Amino acid sequence: MVIAAWPGVDAEWSRRIDVPSTAAADPAGTVHRWHVLDNGPQLERLGLAPAGTLLCVHGNPTWSYLWRSFVAAGTAPAHPWRVVAVDQLDMGFSERTGVFRRLADRISDLGDLTDALGLDGPVVTAGHDWGGVISLGWALAHQHQLAGVVLTNTAVHQPGSSRIPPALRLALHPAVHKWGTTTSDAFLRVTHSLASPPLPPDIRAAYMAPYRGASRREGVGNFVADIPVDASHPSHPELTRVAEGLRGLKVPALMLWGPRDPIFSDRYLKDLIQRIPAAKVHRYEGAGHLLAEDRNIAPAVFGWLTANASASGPGTDGTAAAGSSGTKGTGLSHAVAAGQDTFRPLWALLGELAAGPAGSGTAISEMAPDGSIARSLSWEELENNVAEVSAGLAGIGVRNGSRVSLMVPPGVDLTVALYACLRLGAVVVVADAGLGTKGLSRAVKGATPDVLIGIDRALAAARALGWAARLVSVRDLPAAQRRILGVETSLAALARAGARGGHRPSDGPHPDQPAAVLFTSGSTGPAKGVVYTHRQLAAMRDTVAETFGIHPGDRLVAGFAPFALLGPALGTVSVTPAMDVTAPRTLTARALAEAAAAVDATVVFASPAALRNVLATQDGLPTAGAAALARMELLLSAGAPVPEPLLAGVQRLLPRASLHTPYGMTEALPVTDISLEQIQAAGAGTVAGAGNGVCVGRPVHGARVAVLPLAADGTAPADGTAPGAGPVTEPGVTGEILVSAPHVKDSYDRLWLTQQASAGTAGWHRTGDVGHFDADGRLWVEGRLAHIVTAPGAVVTPVGTEQAIECLDGVRMAAVVGVGPAGTQAVVAVVETVPAARKAGPADPALAGQVRAVAAAAGVSVAAVLVVPAQPTDIRHNAKIDRTRLSRWASKVLAGGRPGTP
Repeated sequence: MVIAAWPGVDAEWSRRIDVPSTAAADPAGTVHRWHVLDNGPQLERLGLAPAGTLLCVHGNPTWSYLWRSFVAAGTAPAHPWRVVAVDQLDMGFSERTGVFRRLADRISDLGDLTDALGLDGPVVTAGHDWGGVISLGWALAHQHQLAGVVLTNTAVHQPGSSRIPPALRLALHPAVHKWGTTTSDAFLRVTHSLASPPLPPDIRAAYMAPYRGASRREGVGNFVADIPVDASHPSHPELTRVAEGLRGLKVPALMLWGPRDPIFSDRYLKDLIQRIPAAKVHRYEGAGHLLAEDRNIAPAVFGWLTANASASGPGTDGTAAAGSSGTKGTGLSHAVAAGQDTFRPLWALLGELAAGPAGSGTAISEMAPDGSIARSLSWEELENNVAEVSAGLAGIGVRNGSRVSLMVPPGVDLTVALYACLRLGAVVVVADAGLGTKGLSRAVKGATPDVLIGIDRALAAARALGWAARLVSVRDLPAAQRRILGVETSLAALARAGARGGHRPSDGPHPDQPAAVLFTSGSTGPAKGVVYTHRQLAAMRDTVAETFGIHPGDRLVAGFAPFALLGPALGTVSVTPAMDVTAPRTLTARALAEAAAAVDATVVFASPAALRNVLATQDGLPTAGAAALARMELLLSAGAPVPEPLLAGVQRLLPRASLHTPYGMTEALPVTDISLEQIQAAGAGTVAGAGNGVCVGRPVHGARVAVLPLAADGTAPADGTAPGAGPVTEPGVTGEILVSAPHVKDSYDRLWLTQQASAGTAGWHRTGDVGHFDADGRLWVEGRLAHIVTAPGAVVTPVGTEQAIECLDGVRMAAVVGVGPAGTQAVVAVVETVPAARKAGPADPALAGQVRAVAAAAGVSVAAVLVVPAQPTDIRHNAKIDRTRLSRWASKVLAGGRPGTP
């Protein structure tokens, strides 16, 4: 061994140990020489008493080198842990035994090693690849020592209904196996190529070091050959024993996952979650099989170890109450003083209205492109359809806790499917097409639904991309099309089966059980799944009703998908206008007016982008349509800042309506509310600094709002526990916006680290938005924490300056971004003009001068002004500008690069 050739490894960690074997594969009296990386002696030399031992087990074809960051992290005085990273026999720099070792042998081998090392509790195991199974086998056999388990990209069960991953099938093929795994180093190179970003040459060389020569790679080939592909394999009983044993494991568990793994995909993660439902789970988007190389996961593991150190010990149940996938949230919605008898589920009004005088009246409609009503259901029909589909779903095995992805446009079918699932206790996964194809696929696969209900186009994508194992169409399909798409049944068939009787769920779900996974827009990174319980969804309904005075009998035009789903829960007559829901800017004045006229609407919800297009297309609106809009009483618009001039234009179109722009997010909707009149009054105020941003008003019914003051460098503190750094509501203090309310989300789905960060200030959800209060207690939003520009001697939040620039004639949308290193960034304004610029690049001098002047009046010095034909916005809202992307683009342009398209 040449220790110096292993980057990141301290020579003091490397040691060899002779271990007597008790494995069935070895004759009695056999002794094997093992190699391990062990920081125990170093901790002793440094005088550090470890909190426990972290036993790390690699898979195939890696070795203990995979865990070097863990060994290093364990020597930190703040959280000393003894870390023992093993080289399994026939692997790494451990002995080549010349014996084919089965899974049971390897579990026995690991026990022999820990006995020889004299390991005592508390021990936490960490496993990757097939090292995960082996580490779990050791854990089950040593529960008196066990304090926890950590798993990264592994599997303990291969469903008989599905084949093993293609890469492993190829490696097992008789024509390929020996050459690919032993004679050549192809299997190693392919595995190393899975790293993202690619492994540096010295790291790749270190991984190859123990396997130079066919004689050193025999264990690699044997490891592959020992994969239990089916029940006839010799190692299948042992794998099954480990898999089933996990269901009784009573220690904390952490699962860290790379979703881009072509071997251990999310379906294996889903299986593990079902076996250890209290586990904390975090999926690192963009990471793959070699997770420990793709991401620095050691801080997450040691943070988890520290958090559990006082709560658990060997043989104790240190688990906490878990939400969806063990990612329990902040508990903000669980401080319910009243008993559960006060809880009214989201679907409560459906039955009440169906049985009352309004039963035969319209409950929900959807519009056709020609302005007619395409479909409509009364409250009685809606209630019956929901009950029938719920019973039909139960009949095909969908049960309390099952995940059902709904890929159906807003309207009758989506409403029926949604409420049927909720009533059954199934968790609905709502990832709308507004995420784009790539984002949608990432979201749905990450949520691992059991069943997907979709329209034909969604079913084709689901079949091709493996979104779900079971597919249900909306309409009845011809037999040939059903076979091609792999469709099991249809929503219509489920309703018919439910109507015939049979499966009728008797008890509804528990109020604090997960009800839905809703996805964020993805405007600031990959879309995140947000878990809501039934109680939290009901609280959202109640907050909207109380804040805006929306009650049964109101009639709602839902130009935004979430409100299309919330309408029946509010008891409103709901209509979906003719528009492309994946592109809000496609809502026209005519479509809005036709939908309003169809139900004599009193309320409309539409995004800012939709309102822009409504104003742009209002010319030629028929008299009847204009009259229908004139009867509107309330307009709600959210999803992005809504400029006052836009609202003023809408007010002229809807003269009787009270215009409100609630502020909120997928994690908490709404948070605050403000009307047009209040916006105008706030803009006329004389409070110093009040105008830096968008005034979003005061907290809604049941909500509390505060800010966590920014640090001097423009970042928020890690938490609010430092002296003088807690949440405040004093005017003029800029900080990260915090919210506490019964309708705040439960957790982020399978994003434990993200959830930890969002709940880092006890009792609050940290929004990632930045703002301040004025002297009248109104909240002003100044932008996202991630978009703050740190110029020399100044911290610039973007929204206030952007709003000032957008008041210029000929400017449609503006973005303020930073270019350069943090602390020395130049402020750059990127402008979308009307008419649109022919190409992106530097703005003409006249426009640049105007932009600089208004920015200077707001106290911001703009270094450069660029124009773009169109701002890069999120697909869902068509309004949230991707400032991070613009910053990268502006850096390239200002460095002399070709502008191209941002």
